[in-house]
Amino acid sequence: MNKDFSFIILTFNEEIHLPRLLESIKDLHAKTYILDSGSTDKTLKIAAAYGAEVLQNPFENHPKQWDFALKHFQIITPWTIGLDADQRVTPELFEMLANFNDAEHGDINGIYFNRKNFFQGSWIRFGTFYPFYLLKMFRTGIGYSDLNENMDHRFIVPGKTEIWKKGWILEENLKENDIAFWKIKHERYSDLIAQEEIERMQKLRIQRIKPNLLGSPDEKRAWLKRLWWKLPLGFRPYLYFGYRMFFKLGIFEGATGIKFHYLHSFWFRQLVDKKIKALQKQTHKI
Repeated sequence: MNKDFSFIILTFNEEIHLPRLLESIKDLHAKTYILDSGSTDKTLKIAAAYGAEVLQNPFENHPKQWDFALKHFQIITPWTIGLDADQRVTPELFEMLANFNDAEHGDINGIYFNRKNFFQGSWIRFGTFYPFYLLKMFRTGIGYSDLNENMDHRFIVPGKTEIWKKGWILEENLKENDIAFWKIKHERYSDLIAQEEIERMQKLRIQRIKPNLLGSPDEKRAWLKRLWWKLPLGFRPYLYFGYRMFFKLGIFEGATGIKFHYLHSFWFRQLVDKKIKALQKQTHKI
């Protein structure tokens, strides 16, 4: 059994994704823990077939689900790797993990993996989506879930981190090949984000990560989010879509990629802004 790291995976009806991910990591011989939120398909049977330890917890949002996982799995390895079921480890990242030695990372508390995101079979390589660094590997007991977010989830570690630029994870949600599924999913997400932004306006939420445009990938994203919250509602989706399409070259993505950028940076963000305005009206009536 791998003595350096263990995996945690979140699942909900992931029978089309989970075998792909577990196959990509099985030869690392690392203990695997799965937190499921009530799957009714073959997810649990697949987890058992690969020898994963499974717990179940009702889903509220991603940050709280990750928090539950980190607090309830008894991980004994010095490092933990948190993955989503629709991700998988590339051979390049597999090799880096296979050669990983905790003793060589004594002053490091977190490691960023580089993500390649796919939508309907197309790699989204422009429009801010590549390179995209995610803190996925962290010292057990030191890394924690950022509960200050309502939808976006990230792990936070104090101290030093490093970035593995060539160790990729591939992320492709095959369910999102159905645009109807994508829209229903993001309808739910828009509710979470709208409520979160209202609470930020009311000073009920603060950023846990220090915004820094020149800092770590998460510090840079925190800086950009702080800027985003200051932009006028209704106008910012147009600005964001234009930024991704032209300044970040999304226009060269191809038809599928352009559709993704439109849905993700305009349609979805416009929906969020509409729901924020609706919540603001309700608040003023009270």
